[in-house]
Amino acid sequence: MPRLREIGKADADPFAQQLYKMLFGDRDPVKEPGTATGTPGNWWTVFALVPDAFKHTTEGFQFYRSPDRKLDPKLRELGQIRAGFARGSQFVFSQHCKACRDVGFTEEQIDAIPHWPIADCWEPVERALLAYTDCLVLQGGRVPEAIFDEMKKHLSDEEILEFTYVTCTYEMHATMSKALRLEYDDVDERIVEVAAPEGSSTDVMSMVDTDKGGD
Repeated sequence: MPRLREIGKADADPFAQQLYKMLFGDRDPVKEPGTATGTPGNWWTVFALVPDAFKHTTEGFQFYRSPDRKLDPKLRELGQIRAGFARGSQFVFSQHCKACRDVGFTEEQIDAIPHWPIADCWEPVERALLAYTDCLVLQGGRVPEAIFDEMKKHLSDEEILEFTYVTCTYEMHATMSKALRLEYDDVDERIVEVAAPEGSSTDVMSMVDTDKGGD
């Protein structure tokens, strides 16, 4: 379950109710969850807790899909899917696998997102943007000049700014989804202690410590 409460249909503000109608029809999405893409839909019902934040973030979706964008949608999706994978969000990655198909990426390319540096299915601009995405998500924005030089061979400054903004926005979505346990990110922490057999040593390394009992 999400870590925050969800807002049902009756308690949603008018803007959220409009979106609920589009996504869930006449159902109350808290009582009868589920979207057309198979997700529970609780991203929407949790964000509806704060109406102006809900409006702000959904307007961000309109921003990146606007016909005013200079950036090719295919390149935009490349940043979004890699940001989801790199940040470890099952929800963002899974949703943008589907979006990548919609804009024309092949199954080979989608399958190669986790190991993109050793895949041969990328054009130079795509490879540059994947490297840039990793710098944004995994390096906190530390970007070697060589990556910018390569991007500028293919893209305008406006396109690079749009890509940066959208990719960083989706890193935020991935992070929030994990933190609040929304949608497919409602998973238990897997990095936990695994109990040793009863009666075994509590210090594994003591078994191989050559300074104890040796010659």
